[in-house]
Amino acid sequence: MVTDDTFRESGESSPLVKIRSLLPGLARAEQRVANIVLADPASIARRSITEVAEAAGTSETTVTRFCKAIGVGGYPDLRIALAADTARTSTRDRELGSDIAPDDDLGQIIEKVGYADAKAVEETAGQLDPAILQRLVDDVAAARRIDVYGVGASAFVALDLQQKLHRIGLTCFAWSDTHNALTSAAVLREGDVAIGISHTGATSETVEALREARRRGATTAALTNFARSPITEVADRVLTTAVRETTYRSGAMASRIGQLTVIDCLFIGVAQRHLDQAKAALEATYEAVGGHRLDSRPDRRRQKET
Repeated sequence: MVTDDTFRESGESSPLVKIRSLLPGLARAEQRVANIVLADPASIARRSITEVAEAAGTSETTVTRFCKAIGVGGYPDLRIALAADTARTSTRDRELGSDIAPDDDLGQIIEKVGYADAKAVEETAGQLDPAILQRLVDDVAAARRIDVYGVGASAFVALDLQQKLHRIGLTCFAWSDTHNALTSAAVLREGDVAIGISHTGATSETVEALREARRRGATTAALTNFARSPITEVADRVLTTAVRETTYRSGAMASRIGQLTVIDCLFIGVAQRHLDQAKAALEATYEAVGGHRLDSRPDRRRQKET
C-alpha cells in the first residue's frame, strides 16, 4: 500500500513529484525506469511490470527496486498511485504541462509558462514538510546572524531572503562570491544559521560554503529540488522545491518560482515569531522610502507639475 509519508492524498503531492526529486540519486538502470514513467505516466498505470522492464531495457527486479527507492511497496502500488494521479489531471492540464514546442505561438507560450509557474508553486507547497520548515523557522528566529549562500539564479533568491529578514530587523547576509561566502562561513559559530540555495543541489561553491559553516558549529539548511543531492549531506535541515523544467525553461527560470515560494513561507513564519518587532520594522522601512514613490493620483501629479 502507498504510505502516507510518500504520496499525500487528493490534491497534494503527485507521485511524479517524488520521482523527479529523487531522480539524480537513483542507480542508472533505475533512472531509465524513472524516465519511462515520467514520459507517459498514464500508460504505465495500464502496463505490466514486464512491459515496463522491457521498455527501460532492464529487469523486473530493477523495476521493483525502483518502486522501493521512491517509497512505494512495489509495482502494483505504483500503478495505483499513477492511475489516481492521472484521474486528477485533466486533458487540458496535460497539454499545458507539455514541453514548449518550437512552433508554439506566443499565446501558447504564455499559457504554458503561466501553467508551469503556477504548477511549481502548487507542487512545491504540496510536498513542503511543515515540521522541517518549523524547525528552520525556530532556528532563524533565534539566530545571532544568518548567512545565505547562492550563485547564479539562486543568488537572486538568496538576496530576496536577505532583504526580507533585514527589513524585520534580523542580521542576515547573502553571499554569491565564493571567497566572501567562505570567509563569512568561517566566522560563524553555534547559534548562527547558514542556508544554501541550489536548484540542483550540486553547486560546488554553495556546498563548500555550507560545509564550512557546519564545521564552525552553525545550524545549516539546504533548499534544493533534489532530496538526495550533495548539498543535503552538509545540511541539518533540508527543504525541497518541486519544479519541472522544459527545453526553454532551464534551472535559472522555473526553479526560482519554487524557491521563492519556500522563502516566503520561511519569512512569514519568522515574522510571526517577532510580530511586534516585524510590524514596527516594516512600517519604519516603508516610511523611510516613502518619499521616493511617485503619487499615483493624476490630480496630485498635475498640481505638482504646475
